[in-house]
Amino acid sequence: MQYRTLGRTGIKVSPYALGTLMFATRMGNEPAESTRIIHRALDAGINFLDTADAYADSEEVVGKALKGRRDNVVLATKFGLPVGEDPNQRGTSRRWIMKAVENSLRRLQTDYIDVYQIHRLDPATDFEETLSALTDLIRSGKVRVVGSSTTPASEIVEAQWVAERRNLERFRTEQPPYSLLNRGIEREVLPVAQRHGMGVMVWGPLAQGMLTGRVRRNQENPLIRASFSRHLNDERRIDVVEQLIPLAEKAGMPLTHLAMAFTIAHPGVTSALVGARTMAHLDDLINGFDARLGDDLLDQIDEIVPPGTDVTALDQDYQPPALQNPHLRRRPAAERAAA
Repeated sequence: MQYRTLGRTGIKVSPYALGTLMFATRMGNEPAESTRIIHRALDAGINFLDTADAYADSEEVVGKALKGRRDNVVLATKFGLPVGEDPNQRGTSRRWIMKAVENSLRRLQTDYIDVYQIHRLDPATDFEETLSALTDLIRSGKVRVVGSSTTPASEIVEAQWVAERRNLERFRTEQPPYSLLNRGIEREVLPVAQRHGMGVMVWGPLAQGMLTGRVRRNQENPLIRASFSRHLNDERRIDVVEQLIPLAEKAGMPLTHLAMAFTIAHPGVTSALVGARTMAHLDDLINGFDARLGDDLLDQIDEIVPPGTDVTALDQDYQPPALQNPHLRRRPAAERAAA
């Protein structure tokens, strides 16, 4: 395994990281099986694990699995998404951050978090409020590095500016979506992250199952679930998959290996998250860890999905307030009527 430096932090991480959403027992996994998968990943050279407080009991499963191996793992988790009915059990306020980190430390059975990330931006909270609280966590030793997730380039720049202006710790990492079907971050997010020396761990490299090779046109699809059905039934995405499958076959590799190797080929990407739910899924991806894509193959991919473009947007993408609330993009009715 050729380890990479996570931005300018000096922390060495594997080019593939293990995402742990699928280890939540609500996803159907037994904790014992999740532990075996985690240990298999570590034995294969993966030293980077990512979880979140919003992933049900995933943090608890990870914490138990890492007993005796914690010091050899770069452990990342996230906060900010709702984790309860209380309106203050979410967001990026100092009040919630200080509570959320203690909850995560307890569930993970550790006294420090290597990479602590905001899961999504909180428009109701100033960056200064958030970064001030995160700075205190770093100074207290509870957190080593702080980062963001699924953040627009303009907001990344603003956060960097606020940190410099207020002499606060800055976001050292970003976790955006990236795959053969969603290349939008190549346009601004990755160049901005590179400019600021941020490590980047990308999620969704298999496009929520679209790039497993099991989603084909006019075939029954066992992967379709309510949460991802829009993507798995999207004709535009299926059209692209049908073009990528023969490309992978010609290159002599499964589509999964092509997809994963593509994401880590970009110089701005540090690691790609492997979201394996079963041992078979993980073993397939481990077998592709040595896959490399040459310039000719990358050129052919560019012809199918042009650089910097998304075939379709993801449901889980960050939606700014102006897109969520129509009142923020429409003048009052009375004013429009008078005009």
